[in-house]
Amino acid sequence: MSAPLDGIKVVEMTSVVLGPYACQMLGDLGADVIKIEPPGGDTNRNLGPRRNHSDMGSLFLTCNRNKRSVALDLKSDRGRAAALAIIKSADVVVHNFRPQAMARLGLDYAAVKAVNPEVVYCATYGYSRKGPYGDKGALDDSIQAASGVAILQSMVEGEPRYLPTIIADKTTAMVVVQSVLAALFHRQRTGEGQEIEVPMFESMVSFVMTEHLWGQSFEPPIGTAGYVRLMAKHRRPYKTRDGQYLAVLPYWDNHWSTFCTLVGRPELAQDERFIDMATRLKNINESYRVTGEIIASRDRAEWLELLGDTNVPMMVVNSLDELIEDPHLVASGFWQERDHPTEGRLRMSSPPMNFGRTPASIRSLPPRLGEHSEQVLREAGLDQAVIDSMLASGEAVLPRQD
Repeated sequence: MSAPLDGIKVVEMTSVVLGPYACQMLGDLGADVIKIEPPGGDTNRNLGPRRNHSDMGSLFLTCNRNKRSVALDLKSDRGRAAALAIIKSADVVVHNFRPQAMARLGLDYAAVKAVNPEVVYCATYGYSRKGPYGDKGALDDSIQAASGVAILQSMVEGEPRYLPTIIADKTTAMVVVQSVLAALFHRQRTGEGQEIEVPMFESMVSFVMTEHLWGQSFEPPIGTAGYVRLMAKHRRPYKTRDGQYLAVLPYWDNHWSTFCTLVGRPELAQDERFIDMATRLKNINESYRVTGEIIASRDRAEWLELLGDTNVPMMVVNSLDELIEDPHLVASGFWQERDHPTEGRLRMSSPPMNFGRTPASIRSLPPRLGEHSEQVLREAGLDQAVIDSMLASGEAVLPRQD
């Protein structure tokens, strides 16, 4: 069966996680993703455990399947010309350089449009060029700080903290994919390419403030920002009598009624503090405290049996390692194992979406640096003599033998 993006060619000039993760998703959907890397490679090639080769770190492996790697020195005239030759037949270009850097390289939208007028050109970086932060560099931590993510943690930790996941990179990556797909749909209807800007800061403020705009939704404001339920100090997984943890949330009125009945506390369903969802929200800390005391009265296994077949949302708290053996993920085939030609047996997550007729899939494993340099340069029309000369001079690179 064909994939949704069969026949679409994406040229990726990104590193770290945001751009690679976005382009991996496009690759999972069937696009031919050509990853143009500098001679030293994507910086994430050297991060995380490595088995056989120094340029195949675990963080690179999780973000770069379904791609072909071409290593070029874009600061050289021939490297830039080779990149433009590859881009000439591309449907999409994605980069995460700051605008000034792409202009210096001669690979900004104007230069790319000159060789490929119908291209979808997506730039993703820290802050929109329309504002005063437009020249600033950014990484996930700085965007968590700027967008309000870090300060949310102070409400439970007492001081600002970063989430221990690169949420800004991965969330913005999804906005990149959404934007590219919308632009391809527009091009399908009109024949027009276009430039897209996907800034991390604006993407994350939109993400955070969807629920937290709250009283600031109105002008003039009728309250402060911040969804009160999410800021409650008792909002956390509950500890059971045997020291295990559960996420239990009797949220809607029918959840609450069922929960109170099953635990032998029917009077709580009629308590004026908890009588309905809106009232429980006004008394959210007390609601969470009471629920936590009830959960602490029984072992986890008892709760799983008591609430397992009810409508009350409940789930065990998995460790990261436990996710590998989670029975649902195992049964659904979420984890896949493949044999990499140089790195041995690898585990990776499946594309999370399920298409009825055009499935996403893992067609190729993460490439060595420059693994496809010759192949892609030949496809772009470069003479073999030029390719050999670029390889000899270091303007193009093949995989290292280490």
